[in-house]
Amino acid sequence: MYRVLACVAAVFLTACATEEQQDAIGKSLGQFRLGHNIAIAETVERSPLAAGISNTALEAEVQRAVGAQLRPYDGDGLYHLGLVVDSLVLPQPGVPVVYSTQSKLVVDVTVFDNDTGSKLNQTPERFQVGGGFETVVPFLGSGNVRPVEQQLEALTTSLARDIETWLRQNSDWFAPRPDQLRVPYDFRVQAPEISDLSGL
Repeated sequence: MYRVLACVAAVFLTACATEEQQDAIGKSLGQFRLGHNIAIAETVERSPLAAGISNTALEAEVQRAVGAQLRPYDGDGLYHLGLVVDSLVLPQPGVPVVYSTQSKLVVDVTVFDNDTGSKLNQTPERFQVGGGFETVVPFLGSGNVRPVEQQLEALTTSLARDIETWLRQNSDWFAPRPDQLRVPYDFRVQAPEISDLSGL
């Protein structure tokens, strides 16, 4: 029993250490600055537990997490993200999930360069994240999952971190341009409505 507890504790602490390392990444990515950050969940597939989450709530949570992760970057360029939510799976209450990951969020992401109006990745990049230990009660003997809101927050936070890692892996997209002019942008008033995004 003690060996099992030690293993679980080690995995849990490793996950926490990984999060701290990710949070410590310097907020510098060439000329990257996040402009429109739009999630669309019109055709999302849901598990039964996720059925109660409206499209609007899901879109808002994805946008919140991605914005929180990427808005600290403050380059002179401006780049927009189109995020299409493909599926959301949440485990049923009471299902033991201590040893397995049953929650899942799948999102397709496209990056747009405001200066050229073009897509930086012609094929959307697919991200699939699972909740892992963040979605479970971290004590043996309890098979109850966390509330839906906490599960969704854990998934979108993981998604946002994965997107940040992907952007950093493609940092050549955001190489400084000698003639780059900083375009003023206030996402609180300039972000478009969903109906304006038919071209995404």
